[in-house]
Amino acid sequence: MKENIKEITSFDELNNEISNKLISLVYLSHQNCSVCKVLKPKISELLTEEYPNVKMLYADIEKIPEIKGQFSVFAVPTIIFFIEGRENFRRSRNIGIGELRDLIERPYQFLFSEE
Repeated sequence: MKENIKEITSFDELNNEISNKLISLVYLSHQNCSVCKVLKPKISELLTEEYPNVKMLYADIEKIPEIKGQFSVFAVPTIIFFIEGRENFRRSRNIGIGELRDLIERPYQFLFSEE
């Protein structure tokens, strides 16, 4: 299965991606987080299978420390969900796939359901 994750290399790139996408999920972590490494592919799979219009953006906050301060990230992993460039929700540390699905479902259906 192809991963739908775009790795971010700068703070400006992250801001551009968020503002140019209708809907995006930002996954913030670093290389020393073992939970993050397990969770990231599961979230990617969820988005690919159930929410294909959601772009997943990944940034390593150790490589781009500016993101930590600008997005008020105090724990990893942190997931921030954006709709039209505005933060819709955020979750940090203990994040379940079921909880994430529940949080994405309603706005996703509102934006992409065919009537």
